[in-house]
Amino acid sequence: MRRRSVLAAIAAAPLARPALAQEAWPARPVTLVVPWAPGGSNDVVARLVAPMLAERLGQSVVVENRAGGGGSIGMGQVVRARPDGHTLLVSSASNHVFHALVAHDLGYDVREALQGIAMMVDVPNAIAVHPGLGVSTVPELLARARATPGGLSFGSSGTASSNHLAGELLRMMTGVELTHVPYRGGGPVATDLVAGVIPMAFMNLPTVLGPAAAGRVRVLAVCTEERVRFRPDIPTVAEGGVPGYAVRSWTGLFAPRGTPRPVVDRVAAEMRAVLEAPAIGARLTDLASEPIYMDPARTDAFVRAEFDRWSPVVRAARVTLDG
Repeated sequence: MRRRSVLAAIAAAPLARPALAQEAWPARPVTLVVPWAPGGSNDVVARLVAPMLAERLGQSVVVENRAGGGGSIGMGQVVRARPDGHTLLVSSASNHVFHALVAHDLGYDVREALQGIAMMVDVPNAIAVHPGLGVSTVPELLARARATPGGLSFGSSGTASSNHLAGELLRMMTGVELTHVPYRGGGPVATDLVAGVIPMAFMNLPTVLGPAAAGRVRVLAVCTEERVRFRPDIPTVAEGGVPGYAVRSWTGLFAPRGTPRPVVDRVAAEMRAVLEAPAIGARLTDLASEPIYMDPARTDAFVRAEFDRWSPVVRAARVTLDG
C-alpha cells in the first residue's frame, strides 16, 4: 500500500506544477491595450478602471494606446499576444464588430480569436455640432444638410466605427447628403470639432461632454433608443423626427483565445468588483455611461448576437474601408 501511495504521489506531481504556475498570475504588469487614440471613450474607461484593477490584482496595470486601422492594429496585437493573461484588450463595438464586418484581411475571426472576459460599460453615441453651424436640433441639422450643396461633412472615430455607422444610418433613413471624415479615435474628432475644422460629428457621449460643458460644441441628440438615464435633458435622434433610429456602443474586456480559464475567471471577478465600486459608478455617471457587467460566457454570446444584428445593416449601408 505504501508503494502504491508513493507512485500515486509521483504521478500526481507533474499535474500540480501547472496549477502552481497559474496561481502565481499575474507574474508581471498587465497591459490593457486600447486600440484607439488617447481621449476617446475606450481610453477613458480603461484609465478609470486600471488603478482599482491593479490594486485588486496586486500588480501594475498599464494602459497602452495602439491606434490605427479602425482599431484593428491594437486588436491584432492582442490576438497575437501570448495567451497568459498579461495582455488584454479594452474593445468596443466599433473595432470588435463594425470594423470586423467590413475588413476582409484581418486574418482571423474576432469571435474565435478573442475570449470574452467581461462586458464593462454601455457608451451612448451622440450627434454634436460646432456652434458656428447655427443649428440646435436634429430637424434643423437635417434642414441645413439639405440646403447645403453636397451636404455636410461629419467626423467619426474611424471607418466602420459605431459612430461612422451612426452617420451612415442617418443618411440612409433621411436621404440627406453626408460625407464621412474618418479619424483615428474620439479625441482627434473632438479637437477638430472644437476648432471648426468639421461642422459635425458622431461621437461617444463621454468624449463630447467636456467640450459641450465649455460651450465649444453643441450636443443635439443621443443615438440611443431612449434618453440616457443620467442625461435626460438630451433628446434622442428618434425624437428629432427619425423614428426607429438607434445606434449604441459598448466597451468590453477580452483576452487571446487560449488564456487559462482560471485567469479569465479571476479577471472577470475582479472587473465585476471594480464596476460595482461606488466611486467607479459615480464617475461613469458623470460620463453619461453605465456599467453593464457580463461574465465571460455572456460576453461571448453578446458579441455573437451583435454580429448577427449588424451584419445586414452594414451591407445595406454599403460601408467600406474606403469611406
